Order: sequence, then C-alpha cells, then structure tokens
Amino acid sequence: MKTLAHRRFVAAVLTTTALATAFPALAAEEPQTAQAPQSDAQATEGAESGDTGAIIVTARRRSETLQSTPVAITAVNTAMLQSKAAVNIGDLQGAAPGLLITQQNSGAQAANISIRGLTYADIEKSQTPTVGVLVDGVVIGTNTGQLQDAFDVAQIEVLRGPQGTLFGANTIGGVINIQRSKPTMTPGVKAEVSYGRWNTFSAKAIGNYGDGETWGVKAWYFHNESDGFYRNVVRNVSAGWSNAENYGASLLFKPTGSGFDAQLTVAQVEQVFDPVVSNITNSTEVFCGFIPARECNRNTTTDLYTTFGQAASSNYKAPEATLEMNYDAGPVKLTSITGWRKSTEAQTQDFDGSSTDLYYVDRRQHYEQWSQELRAAGNLFDGFDYVVGGFYFHSKYDLTQWSRVFGFAPTTPPTLFDKNSQHVEGLTESYAVFGDFNWKVADQVRISFGGRYSHDRKELFNGFAGGKLIDPNAVQKSLFVPVGTGKASFNKFTPKIGIDWRPNSDTMVYASWSRGYRSGGFSPRAATAATASTPFQPETVDSYEVGLKLTGLNGRADFNIAGFISDYKDMQQNLTVPGGPTGNQTVTGNVPGGALIKGIEVDGSLRVTDNFKLSGSLAVLDSNLPVARWQRTLAVPDLCRSIIRPTV
Repeated sequence: MKTLAHRRFVAAVLTTTALATAFPALAAEEPQTAQAPQSDAQATEGAESGDTGAIIVTARRRSETLQSTPVAITAVNTAMLQSKAAVNIGDLQGAAPGLLITQQNSGAQAANISIRGLTYADIEKSQTPTVGVLVDGVVIGTNTGQLQDAFDVAQIEVLRGPQGTLFGANTIGGVINIQRSKPTMTPGVKAEVSYGRWNTFSAKAIGNYGDGETWGVKAWYFHNESDGFYRNVVRNVSAGWSNAENYGASLLFKPTGSGFDAQLTVAQVEQVFDPVVSNITNSTEVFCGFIPARECNRNTTTDLYTTFGQAASSNYKAPEATLEMNYDAGPVKLTSITGWRKSTEAQTQDFDGSSTDLYYVDRRQHYEQWSQELRAAGNLFDGFDYVVGGFYFHSKYDLTQWSRVFGFAPTTPPTLFDKNSQHVEGLTESYAVFGDFNWKVADQVRISFGGRYSHDRKELFNGFAGGKLIDPNAVQKSLFVPVGTGKASFNKFTPKIGIDWRPNSDTMVYASWSRGYRSGGFSPRAATAATASTPFQPETVDSYEVGLKLTGLNGRADFNIAGFISDYKDMQQNLTVPGGPTGNQTVTGNVPGGALIKGIEVDGSLRVTDNFKLSGSLAVLDSNLPVARWQRTLAVPDLCRSIIRPTV
C-alpha cells in the first residue's frame, strides 16, 4: 500500500472554565440502575430538571447517564454554551476531543465538520455529509444548514465514531445531536443583547407561556449582524458582512394522565451575507500570470483578511417544521418524529479572489426534504431492553449556475454572460429499519448489539444551456441539453456489537465494533455522458473501540479515555479527470485500498464548586491514507481544478 500521508497530530486540546449561576447537569452521578428506555422528549426534560442527579443523554435513543453510556460521547448543556459565549455549534470546537468545525462560505449556514479525522467538505446537495447533524431528532440532509445557532439549546451531544445503527447512513464520522429547549408551560422571557467590534450586533429573545400543566407555547427571535472583519483594499470597504434572522414558535401539548405528549415546532432562518474569498495564489499557479503582482504570494498566515475580489452576496431562506409525538403505553413507549425542511439560495461569488475577473459565478438552488421516524422502546424482560423502528427520508434539489470563466467583464452579470449555464437536479429516497438491544447477562456485565438495514435510491440530471441564455426567473429542466442522467440504488446492513463491565458505580470499561455507511450517488460536476451516468459506490468504516469511564471525588470529577481503530474502505473523493468543454472535469469516485485511522481520545471535568467547573479534551490521531497511481497520473494544475463547474 502506498502512502499519501502519514500524519500524527493533536486534533484538539482545550480547557474550558465554566462559570454559571445555575448548573443542574453537574450534579454528582448516582449509582445507575436498570431502567426502561425513555423518549427523547422525556430524556431532555429529565436533563433540564436535574431530577436524576446526573447528566442525561439520549445517544442511544434511551435515557441514560453520560458515564453509563458505552459509547464515546460528550454532552454540552445550556450553561456550558453560555459560559463559552457560543454563537453557533462551531464554538463546540475544543469541547469534544477530535471535533473540528469550520464555516464553509460557499453555502449558507454550511459547516465543514470533522470527527476522528473523517470529513467531506462539499456543499452540493447531492453530496452527503460524513457527520450527521440532528435538530430535535430530525437529520439535516446536507452540509448547508448544519451550522446551527446555539442560543436556544437545552443540550448538544457529540457522538464520536460510526452511528449507523440508530442514526443511519452518512454518520460514519459521528453525530451532533442538538436538542432545543422545550416550552416551560409557564410565563417567562429570556433576552440577550450584545455589541462588539466590527459593528457586530445581536439581539435574541425567547418568550414562554402556558397553563403550567397541559400546554405551553414558546416563541423566539434571533438577530445577528456584522460589518465583517475582512478589508477589501480594491473597493476600500469592509468585507465578510452578514445579516441573519432566526425566528419561530413551538407548541407543547401534554394531557394530564394520558401518557401522551406532542410538540409542533415551526421556524425560519433568513441570511444575507458576503461570501468573501481570500487570495492564496502563489507563483507556481497559472492565475498569477493574470493578476497584479501584489496579489500573488501573499502572507497567508497572518494576513488572510486583506482581500481583492469583486462584490458578491448570498441570500438564503430556510423554513422548517417538526412534529414529535410520544405515547407511553406501559410496557412500550412509542415515538414519532416528522420533519420538513426547505431552502432557497441565490449566491454570487468571486472564486478567484483577485481584482481580475477570472472566475465569478451566480448560483441559484432549491432544496426540500421530508423525513419520518417511528420507534418503539421498552423492556422485553428483566435485564433486556430494546429500541426498534423504521425511517423514511426523501429529498430533491435543483441547481443552476451561470459562470464567467476568464470573462474579463466584471460589469456583465453571469446570467447575461454565460450561454452554457449548467443545471443539475437530484433526488434521494431512503428507507431503513433498525433495532438496538441491551442484555444484562450478569450483575456487572451487559452486552449491546443491533443493526440497521438501509436502502437508498439516487437520481441525478446534469445538463447545459446549449449556447442560449436562460432567464434565471424561469428555469426549467426542459430548457437544458442533457449531459447525462443516472439512477441507482444502494443497500447496506450496518451492525454493531459491544460489551461493558461495571465493577462499581464509578467505573465502566467497554469495547465495541460498529460499521458506518455513507451512500453512493452521482457526480454533480460531471461534464460527459459517461461520467454523469456512472455512480460512485458507498463507502464504509469499521470502527473498533475500547474505553474507560471513571467518576471520582464523590461525583465531582469525571475522566474518560477511548482508543479506536477505524478501517475506511472505498473512500469517496473528488477527482479531476479528462473530459468536458474545459478539457477536464471534477467527479466523485472511490479510491482503491482504503485508509486506516488510529487514535486516542481523552476528556474530563472537575466540578470545583457548584458553580465552577473545569473541563478539557485531547485527541491524538494517526492516519495512513493510500494513493492510487491512476489518481496521481490524472492530476492537473490548480487552475484547471478551480474552474470546473458548478463550483470549486
């Protein structure tokens, strides 16, 4: 096996000091006894109230204490987010070992998330993430929309490693499970206003009302704006500006004594921002021959904030709705979660980042997804509990892009310049059934096992305008000449098995093996009939993990350590190959061989006083990635890679 890189690095080292007037989730852990699984709603309520005297998580679709859950997981609650002055989930970086989150400005609310070295930074709607982000039990199907606001959050759980059994495909790196706060059912208001450098202003408010017993309503409004911390020296203006609104309402209904509860949440995000691009071109690249000398070979370490590009803007609107219903029928607890999300985006961007008009685009796209999950949980017999269910997901999207490639016409809109605009339409439909089981085979030993069967169907249409201008307000598939179309289905079974041993209430040792699965699909940037109609195949990760969880000092200190080996097979990568109108094209393919990632993760906390907590995390990764000879042979200059449609 040839090696592309052999990297050993510390992924995250951070100690966070938390100061808060109320920190109920920091109570000492009590001895854990067997209990029936609860719904996510019930578990969240328990975590907020602190009734159990421990941090309650729902990582395995059950109510369990953090230290008794036999998976690598970090829980961050409201007080911890407030102490970090968190704006969005990007501020979780450092809170969990091996977690890296950066913003992707090629798409609105887009995040590049990496857990245990697994990531896939691509905002195309046909490409799926490696880390799943769920909000109130609903998965976000693309990288766009993953960078969630952190203000109205009860708890965030970061699960590290493949989560294919309970959370499905596209979670090979892990899961970030976000639980918003529930209506309190009593009158109350929470508000926050802040102002900072670069005219950064935010105003956030949450209001609650209800009868205190059977119903409650919550409404919220968030506003964030900033002039941006970049400086465009060509136009002599601030760059990277943004203006965002997030508003919605939630209704909770809990008839007394019925065992039933339902919560309906509707919300919308609106963003307008400047997708600024820093110029990192150097003299080894062709671009330097077309742009002013001062814009080449820049200081890209401490001077990334000086920019030269043309004005651009992004407009994003994303409504959503979630309905969760729970019914406690005694021996069985039933849960239904229905989710709907939609987004509309219109974005211009100067991808070359220089004052010369080399590569400027106008992208218009629409995305919509529906999901439905049904679960049943309970105890089959004493010492044996289960969670079983079914899942359905449907999404569709369309993208039209107009480009000025070496146009040297900065005053001509791409929609009037480009007579060969590209149009892509995609569809995804997925079904899954799953089961997860715990069996207490001895007083101190428990076996966990389960699996998920997934079926994914993908379709993609890729076409060009064929030498005619397309009205951006009247885009239709019939107006485009097909480059290629594709349809394919993929099936996968993702099992998991583990064992944990608890010699006492303060110690747990566990070991597990799990398989993660990321679905195949089609390449949205393909520029020939052959590449557009040829699917790339699924990739899988087999993860072997051992861990130790300790609690000491009468529950004031927690220490967790986990070691893992991830065997990555059929890795999906963007590859540049010959073909298409520019002579080369970017397609997604499977790299032969695979990869091996090994790591050790450590995290812990010390509650010095009831209102003062120290926490820290550390991750060390060692990766071995193969390189195929054919991949090296097809490599092309950076200039060619950067002008492939529909995006960089």
